Amino acid sequence: MDELCSLSAEEALARFRDRSLSPVELTEAVIARAEATEPVVNALTYTYFEEALDAAKAAEKRYTGRDGSPRALEGLCVAVKDSGHIAGWPTSAGSLLSEESPQETTSPINQRVLDAGAIVHARSATPEFSCAAVTHSRRWGATRNPWALDYAPGGSSGGAAAALAIGSATLATGADIAGSIRIPASCCGVVGYKPPRGRNPVDAPFNLDVYCHTGPLARTVGDAQLFQNALSGPHPEDPVTQRPKLDIETDLRGVAGLRIGWSMDLGFFEIDRAVAASTHEALDVLRALGAELVEIRPPWGWEVVDAALTHLRSNFGTSIAPKSREETDLMTPYARAFAEAGRRITPEQVQHSIRTTRRMATWFSHRMEELDVFVCPTTAIPSLPVAFDQSQDQIEINGVLVDPMIGWVLTTPFNMLSTHPVLAVPSGVSASGLPIGLQFVGKSFQDQDVFRAGLAFEAARGPWPTPCDLAKGIRR
Repeated sequence: MDELCSLSAEEALARFRDRSLSPVELTEAVIARAEATEPVVNALTYTYFEEALDAAKAAEKRYTGRDGSPRALEGLCVAVKDSGHIAGWPTSAGSLLSEESPQETTSPINQRVLDAGAIVHARSATPEFSCAAVTHSRRWGATRNPWALDYAPGGSSGGAAAALAIGSATLATGADIAGSIRIPASCCGVVGYKPPRGRNPVDAPFNLDVYCHTGPLARTVGDAQLFQNALSGPHPEDPVTQRPKLDIETDLRGVAGLRIGWSMDLGFFEIDRAVAASTHEALDVLRALGAELVEIRPPWGWEVVDAALTHLRSNFGTSIAPKSREETDLMTPYARAFAEAGRRITPEQVQHSIRTTRRMATWFSHRMEELDVFVCPTTAIPSLPVAFDQSQDQIEINGVLVDPMIGWVLTTPFNMLSTHPVLAVPSGVSASGLPIGLQFVGKSFQDQDVFRAGLAFEAARGPWPTPCDLAKGIRR
């Protein structure tokens, strides 16, 4: 089980093809890992283990040539975020307000997973309505970080990242409106990708929200690339999706000769010393690989966070607002507070948010004309306590209080600048034993550049702890 649960998706597919591994064997191992670790990690909500084994048997037939040809992700166990839909199954969105009735339709991104031959063996946990950067709710309780159980796995795709880290999934889907793919990737030491706006389909009405993206989480950059190629492309349910479909190349060169800009703080974030040290080490790796490193000083300040919060509260917060006192009482405190904050946003604040974003985008686009890729930390601290509540608790970094929702993550500015692809990869481990992450940001719609940099960095960074390593102290 340990070996199989640590396999990358690419390795598993290669072994399926050469018949040294069966999809049934891998599915059995992933299910066994979930059964051994779920009572502690709590990364999964609904599970479909019997259905998954039936699907694995069908996948096995394809690899033996008895029922058609294998598809791109044939036989791989994918944890689907419990916020999008799958027809015939319920979606909880982490809320007591959600009904248990089966959904009538499948979200476009989840249909891509199924069409590629992947096996949905489980849904991954989210905070209530995905509106927090930690993953606990009144509906499902707290999801824990496999690296350090007293800490959160990040959010909102926290269950996805935790499942990958512990080996109870081989791939996982995510959605990212303020960093919800990249934050948990950083906290759990896995890889997450926020594609450019329109690259992957998004459910209505948030497909019309420029901040919102869907994308892959994986344990390696190669797996994220493989998964992204299966998820991307135009879809009739999302008129924002772009033509033609982009397939990221698999033979990308290294970073030698690339001009890479970097910033430790994007001009204003407080950065924990461990994060800063890890980021400098990562920059040294890129420099040793032959890249030219250029420090960039964005002329941004805390007005960026204010502008993002205005957008998130007015668009996202109001969409989850309770309709009665009874609904209010059922909500997790952070979700209730987020919805209430949305109701207080004024039209003048919305206009100021738009103007701030325009200035940011103009400056960054001009600066990126001189660069190939831009690099910065993913989060300003490694993680938060597992029960952290952004509506009640505070975050202090270097003696400075920061916004408890997004003041500790360097992800949200690139939701505001939504056409820029961003790949989050693990860069190191703090003294407290928690992963630290790095973001590779590309020019608008230049997906391949960030994968080129991420693949080179990952190869040079060296070995990384596996689910086998992390699971040793978490078995039931």
